[in-house]
Amino acid sequence: MQLRPYQQEAKDSIFQQWENGVHKTLLVLPTGCGKTIVFAKVTEQCVQNGDRVLILAHRGELLDQAADKIAKSTGLGCATEKAEQSCLGSWFRITVGSVQSLMREKRLGRFPTDYFDTIIIDEAHHCISDGYQRVLQHFTDAKVLGVTATPDRGDMKNLGTVFESLAYEYTLPKAIKEGYLSPIKAVTIPLQVDLTGVSVQSGDFKLGDLGTALDPYLEGIAEEMEKYCSNKKTVVFLPLVKTSQKFRDILNNHGFRAAEVNGDSKDRAQILEDFDNDKYNVLCNSMLLTEGWDCPSVNCIVVLRPTKVRSLYCQMVGRGTRLSPETGKDHLLLLDFLWHTERHELCHPASLICENEEVAKQMTSNMEKDAGCPIDIEEAERAAAEDVVAQREEALAKQLAEMKRRKRKLVDPLQFEMSIQAEDLSGYVPAFGWEMAPPSEKQVKTLEKLGILPDQIDNAGKAAKILDRLDKRRTEGLTTPKQIRFLESRGFQHVGTWQFDNAKKLIDRIAGNGWRIPSDINPAEYRGV
Repeated sequence: MQLRPYQQEAKDSIFQQWENGVHKTLLVLPTGCGKTIVFAKVTEQCVQNGDRVLILAHRGELLDQAADKIAKSTGLGCATEKAEQSCLGSWFRITVGSVQSLMREKRLGRFPTDYFDTIIIDEAHHCISDGYQRVLQHFTDAKVLGVTATPDRGDMKNLGTVFESLAYEYTLPKAIKEGYLSPIKAVTIPLQVDLTGVSVQSGDFKLGDLGTALDPYLEGIAEEMEKYCSNKKTVVFLPLVKTSQKFRDILNNHGFRAAEVNGDSKDRAQILEDFDNDKYNVLCNSMLLTEGWDCPSVNCIVVLRPTKVRSLYCQMVGRGTRLSPETGKDHLLLLDFLWHTERHELCHPASLICENEEVAKQMTSNMEKDAGCPIDIEEAERAAAEDVVAQREEALAKQLAEMKRRKRKLVDPLQFEMSIQAEDLSGYVPAFGWEMAPPSEKQVKTLEKLGILPDQIDNAGKAAKILDRLDKRRTEGLTTPKQIRFLESRGFQHVGTWQFDNAKKLIDRIAGNGWRIPSDINPAEYRGV
């Protein structure tokens, strides 16, 4: 099986990290982009190198899925370390193991600490838990790869305590743009669901309270679904099994062919097969289908489990992002309800695509204004980003006026980021330990020397990114911070996008004109050419 270009890049990057001495590295791929095939091919290469490999997960379905994918894509067999099954004594070089089994002291003690050379953790956002840590601390010398879908900011900070680097990340927008995932259209439903009485547990809403809070609104939600989902193949996520079952009955009363599955469903496999074969057009579940289940023909997702955890939200929506051209699927419809809460920033469609928190808030606000209309989330993100840039530029103009009065000789980092139009710098959040430390003395001195005011750069990671960007800009022949400061203080815009030579010629011309702008030049319209 040949890897897609981004999958090959991911595999190469992982081995490069290990070769460079980074033992614990992370791979981030959106749901539906083939993370299992990537780590299957990584596993194959490790075995070819003589390694014994452990694939670790917290659910039996994920272990079965991994073993099946490895067998189909590489021809290699797997031993199992779960319940009464053990890999000890097996001649297979690959083991799929349950963390719940391996974490037990007696069981873990059977293994020499050097038994596994490589450990791959599926759904790695779970690996911060004590069970995973116990296993990793036992096999201290093993190379470790964590694999996860797009995590939230909190996850990344936490994962940064376990992993030393991010080997490769493939984003949802890029996957959609390159045709590997389905475009997403979101509809904001103007249904105010009051969550103010719902308590919080482990950083998210308490499921029991959620189910009770949702009950009065189920009929209204079903009515809204009639407008949008009658001809769709829909998966609905709910907080409780009893709520899921209740909503299934309500949907059937509204003319849908709805089924429900949960962890205790004896006929779960049959129901899933029937749904796949279109016997049902709606499948209700209480968070059962977030991991390890795929049905590419799903073209509508309804999230009735409000959450502030981005990784969980992405997993729910990810059940519908796979391609299915044979069924005529050309997009995924996502129904987003206006949950009413003053205590938490809940996940919305913006959470899927926006790296920058400011843009995400603007996108959510914009979509609420256009409630009831399906909106392509990529277009919505672009519009929100433009709005944020305009707002920043307005704020920047005021800041620049103040800076002018203070006669600063250095460029404020925000001005530099805006000038060169670098959203990645503006939205940067440190993930790993060294990045969170204050800028070093050497970084501060270098920034000042290159014309950047270091006072408002609060971490070493941001300082390193700016210095790296300055170095690349010098190589590419782009404007310097000092040129940006001089010209933008005289009304020229986005000087950071100009060539160095063009900026120099203009400055020389201004100097030759007695430091006055030539009459044939309008700074607001001048584009540096």
